[in-house]
Amino acid sequence: MAQHWKEIIPVDRYAVAMDGLLHEYDRKILTLLYQPLIGPTCLSLYMTLWAEVEENRLWSTVNSHHSLMNFMGIGLKEIYEARQKLEGIGLLKVYVKNEEEGRSFIYELIPPLTPEQYFLDGMLNIYLFKKIGKKQYVRLKRFFSDQSLSSQTGYTDITRSFQDVYTSSHNSPNDYYEELQTSEDDTYIGRGTAKTIQVEVSGFDFELLEAGLSESLVPKKALTKKVREAISNLAFLYEIDAIQMKNIVIGSVNEDSEIPMDELRKSARDWYQFQHQDQLPSLVDRTQPLTHHTSKNEPQTQEEQLLHYLDTTSPRQLLKDISGGAEPSVGDIRIVEDVMFQQKLFPGVVNVLIQYVLLRTDMKLTKGYVEKIASHWARKKVQTSTEAMTLAKKEHKQYLDWAEGKKAPKKSTMKNKTVRTELLPDWFEDGQNDESSKSAKTAEQPDSELNLKKQEFQEMLKKLRAGEANDEWKK
Repeated sequence: MAQHWKEIIPVDRYAVAMDGLLHEYDRKILTLLYQPLIGPTCLSLYMTLWAEVEENRLWSTVNSHHSLMNFMGIGLKEIYEARQKLEGIGLLKVYVKNEEEGRSFIYELIPPLTPEQYFLDGMLNIYLFKKIGKKQYVRLKRFFSDQSLSSQTGYTDITRSFQDVYTSSHNSPNDYYEELQTSEDDTYIGRGTAKTIQVEVSGFDFELLEAGLSESLVPKKALTKKVREAISNLAFLYEIDAIQMKNIVIGSVNEDSEIPMDELRKSARDWYQFQHQDQLPSLVDRTQPLTHHTSKNEPQTQEEQLLHYLDTTSPRQLLKDISGGAEPSVGDIRIVEDVMFQQKLFPGVVNVLIQYVLLRTDMKLTKGYVEKIASHWARKKVQTSTEAMTLAKKEHKQYLDWAEGKKAPKKSTMKNKTVRTELLPDWFEDGQNDESSKSAKTAEQPDSELNLKKQEFQEMLKKLRAGEANDEWKK
């Protein structure tokens, strides 16, 4: 479960390198534009690493991760997770070298995007708008912009050129050659270049897209490298497949048979908002982080296949699979987003929660019930799907009381009360005591409608386990 120990331990050494100098203005960009997306822990890690580099230098001294834990006052697990988020959003590069005395890392800090790059990015600005809302987004745009010089009318440029001011003298010493050379191991200290986030182009099926495009409508030369990168980013951002992307691309072509970036982004955004009632996507982990997978090996048993499915499937996709392919409602997606953001539960854990709650509430995702269980799991620091299943089994009676609005179970009334068969996931029944199961069956009265729903749900899960919903299992 503690997979971060395989990647990093307190005695591992590290040094901080910088891809050019960072400036005070970068602090404002990181704090106001990046922090809403990555959170305060990630910002604190970036700032701490930055502080270790002396002014006007590009390298820090070597330090241990144990010292970094003391500086930040948090555990190594939190540092490792924050490091991964910085890597993913393009603010950090990590290099490792394995030596006999242990591992050593280089953490290269990458400058943030400029405000112009950020607000024209097409991904980060969308996530920021969704996170902070229109009012704060507009305020930040005003904060990071001002009038351009071109807006000042009536002025004439009278600046003199170099040759108008200076002349060249040819009287110079002959021993200048070595001083003009730069060592291959050295680099000049200056401002680094910020890099925009680019989703791997290989993750999108361009062959299928091109097969659906007519040469007369969209010539192949219009799909330049820049356009392909934009399509890949938009496909990730809005979860657009190649067939849906075809119409977006066709609608973006101008009279010169070119695909302007602004028009392509606008078309993709309009398509998403039309599909999702004017909503914009949120920046959330789409699947369970690899470090928190129950098993990294190929699943063998049915239980391992189910765990693999829960760990490698996003909560949105799980809801879609359960509904037989129908898109989940905006309300259900908002409940899931709130749980992942506010309670900071991993997607695999949320998947177990969704499955449990749906079966307990007649296939309805009840907001209050979800949030109550989610807050309990957050306090218990549940991080894997296996831990979530174990806790759900252990606290099942308490969760039943919560569902019925009870503060405490009443033993006196339970003896003579007929209990309906409870709808529970398959994994809940695994490992239960056979004798208690038998006695429960004789004491409980079956409900034909509930049993039918349970049977249908179990059939769906069997298909998922067998690989009909996940082609990778068949490989």
